[in-house]
Amino acid sequence: MRHQLVGIDAIEAALERPVAGGAARAGLQLILVQRGLRDGRVAALCGRARERGVPVRETSAADLWRMAAAVAPPPQLLGLWGPDPKPALGELLARPGAVWLLAGSAYAGNAGYAIRTAEVSGAAGIVIEAAFAPEQRRRALRFSMHAERFFPVLWERAEEVIARAGECRRPIFALEDEGTCAPWDVDLSGAPLLIVGAERDGIRPALLEHCDAVLRLPMAGFIPAYNVQAAFAAVALERLRQLSTQGVEDPR
Repeated sequence: MRHQLVGIDAIEAALERPVAGGAARAGLQLILVQRGLRDGRVAALCGRARERGVPVRETSAADLWRMAAAVAPPPQLLGLWGPDPKPALGELLARPGAVWLLAGSAYAGNAGYAIRTAEVSGAAGIVIEAAFAPEQRRRALRFSMHAERFFPVLWERAEEVIARAGECRRPIFALEDEGTCAPWDVDLSGAPLLIVGAERDGIRPALLEHCDAVLRLPMAGFIPAYNVQAAFAAVALERLRQLSTQGVEDPR
């Protein structure tokens, strides 16, 4: 589970806290500090964090405000407590929680919004399959508010992801226009692999063959499909709804 640590007292306490074990070893993973901040106690904290291998990154006051919009006044530093945000594919798929696969994406903007939606909705991580040049990957990460700083974003072939998910006994659900059931007709609350396809061509038939169910969002208009961003968000929110009805707290 990922959560924010607001202010120096909370981050200092986390720095001294033992690392939790399990499939997703949790600890202090990142400190964001306001660029240009001059404070001796903060400088000492950042020095101790670096000595222990915790990354410290300077960022703008606006970024900190966006990251902690519910906090008043806006914090001058934030910490991330949670599992390692840079796992290998096998380690990510062994963790609890949902993992998303965006298969065959052609647009950096859609990939970036998918990354952000996956993180905000508490997923364990997301895997992107896309023939992006380096600049396109950078654009996608900018659209995501640079969620890769604290959230697993992997770039892998879809076939490899599905094979590894099967080894981890994850249920595999795809979202496609030809689906036969609605998202609320299946149990999304466990640790599924959720597949969304390319903007134009959808999910390749060879990938659909490995799915436990293919989901379809209801549509009532003349235009034949939702934008991939809207479809992605609808399933992410349905999963959170199912978790809330079971009394499960925010999965982060």
